[in-house]
Amino acid sequence: MSNQSFLEILTRQLLSDPALSLSEMTIVLPNKRAKIFLLESFKSNLDRFTFAPEIISIEDFIQEIAQVRSIDSIELLFEFYDLYLSVTPKEKQQSFELFSNWAKTLLQDFNEIDRYLLKPGHVFSYLQDIEVIKRWGITMEDRTTLIDNYLEFWKLLPLYYENLYSHLKNKGIGYQGLIYREAVSKLDEFSASMPKKRFVFAGFNALNQAEEKIIQYLISVDKASVYWDADAAFLNDPSHDTGLFLRRFKSSWPHYKAHPFEWIVNDFSAEKNIRVIGTAKSIGQAKIAASLIEDLISDASFSSLDKVAIVLGDENMLIPVLHSLPQSVGSLNITMGYSSKNNPIQVLIAKLFKMHANALNRSESSYVFYYKDILDVLTNPIVESYVFASGLVETIKKNNYTFITHQKVLSLQERQNDLFRLIFQKWHRKPIEILESISEILLMVKANLNSDSEDDKVVKTFLYSIYKVINKLITYCSKNEHVDSVQTLQAIYKQVIDVAEVSFEGEPLSGLQIMGVLESRVLDFETVIITSLNEGKFPAGKTVNSFIPYDVKRELGLPTYKEKDAIYTYHFYHLLQRAKNIFLLYNTESEGLDGGEKSRFITQLEVEKQPKHTLTHTIIQPTVPTIAYEPMSISKSEAVVSRLKEIATGKGFSPSALTSYVRNPVQFYFQRVLSIRESEEVEENIALNTLGTIIHETLEELYKPVIGKFLSVADLDNMLLVADEEVLKQFKEIYKEGEVKKGKNLLAFEVAKRNVFNFLNEEKKNIENGDAVQVLALEVDLEENIDDSRLPYAVKIAGKVDRIEIRNGKIRIIDYKTGKVDKNSVQLKEWDGLTLEIKNDKIIQLLCYAFMFGKEAGEREMEAGIISFKNMKGGFLPFAVKEGKETFTAINPGILELFKTEIILLITEILDPGIPFEEKLQ
Repeated sequence: MSNQSFLEILTRQLLSDPALSLSEMTIVLPNKRAKIFLLESFKSNLDRFTFAPEIISIEDFIQEIAQVRSIDSIELLFEFYDLYLSVTPKEKQQSFELFSNWAKTLLQDFNEIDRYLLKPGHVFSYLQDIEVIKRWGITMEDRTTLIDNYLEFWKLLPLYYENLYSHLKNKGIGYQGLIYREAVSKLDEFSASMPKKRFVFAGFNALNQAEEKIIQYLISVDKASVYWDADAAFLNDPSHDTGLFLRRFKSSWPHYKAHPFEWIVNDFSAEKNIRVIGTAKSIGQAKIAASLIEDLISDASFSSLDKVAIVLGDENMLIPVLHSLPQSVGSLNITMGYSSKNNPIQVLIAKLFKMHANALNRSESSYVFYYKDILDVLTNPIVESYVFASGLVETIKKNNYTFITHQKVLSLQERQNDLFRLIFQKWHRKPIEILESISEILLMVKANLNSDSEDDKVVKTFLYSIYKVINKLITYCSKNEHVDSVQTLQAIYKQVIDVAEVSFEGEPLSGLQIMGVLESRVLDFETVIITSLNEGKFPAGKTVNSFIPYDVKRELGLPTYKEKDAIYTYHFYHLLQRAKNIFLLYNTESEGLDGGEKSRFITQLEVEKQPKHTLTHTIIQPTVPTIAYEPMSISKSEAVVSRLKEIATGKGFSPSALTSYVRNPVQFYFQRVLSIRESEEVEENIALNTLGTIIHETLEELYKPVIGKFLSVADLDNMLLVADEEVLKQFKEIYKEGEVKKGKNLLAFEVAKRNVFNFLNEEKKNIENGDAVQVLALEVDLEENIDDSRLPYAVKIAGKVDRIEIRNGKIRIIDYKTGKVDKNSVQLKEWDGLTLEIKNDKIIQLLCYAFMFGKEAGEREMEAGIISFKNMKGGFLPFAVKEGKETFTAINPGILELFKTEIILLITEILDPGIPFEEKLQ
């Protein structure tokens, strides 16, 4: 027995019984997936043609008995809402959004009550009594409306249940619990209608009350037999949860008082190689699972992947695993439910809803999009390559559009195809028309997919799942009038997407199997890789979504987390039961969303280790080098040397380029040599450099009319009058279409106005105190060639200085800084090593400006300094040489010669082919 799978054992047992006719047999299994495997087993063991037995899942079988059509959770929610509106007074009715928050939980409780054949009236009166007792001490005067409404809710539960039950039953539809309850009531009728039928129940573990009653009834009338898959190691251990349900059945079913319990096997204690592997995060597990598959494929003794399964303890692992698998896998079969929340098509539709709902909410009259909503939709990988909107995206970023009207979006997009027009079609329409537009978008996306691409095949599965949901919503909206706005439609969409699943199905008989935990029932594999073996993932946590308290569930016989844990335990150990090579992967990181301690199942395997099990535990962490980060070093190739010469003799090195090299040579290489710039992004909030540019440009415009003349108090008064207007003008020039009337940008706008106002006031005060100021130039381009024997060739230094003036007979070169600068930043103590320290960056800049203006200044006394808008009290901060306690601010030819020597050393290093660009770690 031990070398055969459960389905092979079952097949041989059924074929060996001459009294059984396959054509009159119905085999009932826990799930649909096992049907194909069982049929294949029959084909392998039959030596003649014959009619195959009917093979059916337990849910379909019970539905057949009840003769009630099963409805999905979305349709059920809608049916319940219709009924809720019909039985609830109008003044107490809730919107669908509020209703669905509690209705989904209540429907789960209705389902459990019916599956366990409890008397609904008894359960609801019990719950109501508990709530009343909880508030026993509250006097009538102290009872709030909230408490009254709460108690009213519990009083209404029987009404909701009875009306929903009869409403669904009359329509011939129902949820699982209703179908199960109806099936139990029709057992006699069903049995009499099939006199020759024989039912075989195989591979079950946990059964609800209705299932137990149905199976026991068919056994009692000699129409059924049951084959369990119970391992002695678990069945005989009273504390092992794997055998919890089977022990109950064995001891409580009357049938087993006189008949043997079939079957009890000894497969788990056989030889097994179990490897427990811990690694960081989900992606680490995906990579390890992929490498294990690659190792199997490359093993010469390994025949095929047909008996290999990757079982995902967390469905969110699916996409990382698919992307990690090697190309050599070939045939691959995915059978699992995948939450629609993580469906990439759903993400696109949710963003579409958000974009249009926000546009409608922003203003009743206009249709204004938020730029992030537009970018989220247009840059979504599902549609990005089909809407041809890269130009629109760049325009939005370049012009700082924060809020864009519908008309503006259309005018900015020159090339408009059908998909683009549908995406941006206004939603001032009926919900059903909006859904039809979304349906069209999905069909267009489908038409653009490549049917030969494996990735696109997966996308098609995702797309089909959402397409079905949208079509169901269309059907619902056509029948109901209470979906009357985009907001309601969005709320309904959010609710239904929570309960919709993506079903992956394929040919399961060949290739690697990727499945969820529930899909592994009844199936056996030789090699099993199980992921996400962490508490809260596998087994799942103790979260119970129910209105029925734990102690009440215990008393009424409803399942609690104890039973849920036992189900997970059975699934886990059944995967291991006949496997020979087992790999158990878990996340070693306890923090984060996918964190959690190692699963108790791993600990249980270690504590209760079987004699024939080889169990090893490995921690695999990403390789961390002995040096966490090696500074980058870029050698100067001939092309780089040539490019440096082109810069040096062409446009020249700017003061900021030289200080960039001092700060980080690699940054200099990327920005100045390779001309790599940061990508354009929308500045939703004004960046500091943008604010600085606005202030610089404002001052330039204000001072332009007085260039060449001596400033007067009247000139400054005139500037103060128009300063605010000029700041606004520059904002619009530089910040383009960015919003400046609200939020952080309004604060930045006020800061800019205040900085300009303070600057002009300070200037006015100086003139009133007797300063004679003549502005020579603003934003002037300067350059100077250094032709020196220490350099390989003549090198140009070029840059733009903010302002040059003559103040009280001295030439003054001024650099504006919007950040805070103090006088220590521009004072020099030692010339040696000037260009080695980044703290000297402002000194290097100022001396570069002075050096470039030196010839024009001639013999006149010259100063160069900074005006810091965040240190306006400091006034003009001149470059100064500090000798002892004295400081000298005058820049004379001697100072410029000393600076020239230092700057030549820096430029020589930049141009030297033998000195690489070495990264400086900050």
